[in-house]
Amino acid sequence: MSFLSTRRLNFSKSKDFHERSSLTVSDLHSINEAINKRAGRKLLPSIGVSIFLIFLVWASLATYRVFFAALVAIAVLLGIRELNRALSAASIHLPLWALTGAGIGLSAATWIGGVSGLAVATAIAFPCLLVLQLPQGTENFVKTASASALVLMYLPFLAGFLILLARPYNGLERVMTLVVLVGCNDTFAYLTGVLFGKHPLAPKISPKKTIEGLVGSLIFTTIGGSLAFVYIMQSDWWLGAIAGLVTVFTATAGDLIESALKRDMAIKDMGSLLPGHGGIMDRLDSALFAAPALWLALEIVRRAQDSGLL
Repeated sequence: MSFLSTRRLNFSKSKDFHERSSLTVSDLHSINEAINKRAGRKLLPSIGVSIFLIFLVWASLATYRVFFAALVAIAVLLGIRELNRALSAASIHLPLWALTGAGIGLSAATWIGGVSGLAVATAIAFPCLLVLQLPQGTENFVKTASASALVLMYLPFLAGFLILLARPYNGLERVMTLVVLVGCNDTFAYLTGVLFGKHPLAPKISPKKTIEGLVGSLIFTTIGGSLAFVYIMQSDWWLGAIAGLVTVFTATAGDLIESALKRDMAIKDMGSLLPGHGGIMDRLDSALFAAPALWLALEIVRRAQDSGLL
């Protein structure tokens, strides 16, 4: 075979190789786009942001737990701004600075005074919001007051339970257990929904969510909860299984409630701060409803152990 023929043969093989490689890359891109379309979000940026947030939470708790309280307070303030922007588009105008002050006050009171501090601060903040609304007159008073109360309870109050989880000496373990539970719920609901989802869970609220996704999250969050309680909390596996079941229903409820808010206001995401997720509220929605349930479960277990029942 001549040198020229050999070069042509090698060139042909090289061309075929590049065509096959291009086909493979194109196929992977198509698969990724199909997954993104079916799931309703971009997968790779979502994974990257999730890893960064988990590291941020771990780092704040592993150094000084008060840093985590500050991190929660910052997330609350950003969430309030997102809700204010979304509600303004629906002609509902919140007292932004008053809610911002309430968010800071509730976070600080919770870290300093525990659950009592959270309760008292909420009881003070609510009437203050109403009083500050009085100079605006009676027009849209009920609408604004109702929206303000919703935002106060939805963000600063529920987020206070994230801080309550972090307050004790084992705050790192408690919060990371919540991260595992919520992460298992969100991840496996997403994966099983993408792979097997056929039957909508709540088509009028969130068309992408499926019954198959809920079943997947039930199975894997129960397993994840069992493992988290054994290896992170140094507790009984069956307590983790119960916590996993409770988390699935509370976290899914939080997700659906936020979806209902967005659908009512005709918006896709609360913001665009977190690539692949949307806004802060799009990431907090599950944790805000799961945190009070986990805090209550851990309190019941602690008191049962102190009394000798466990």
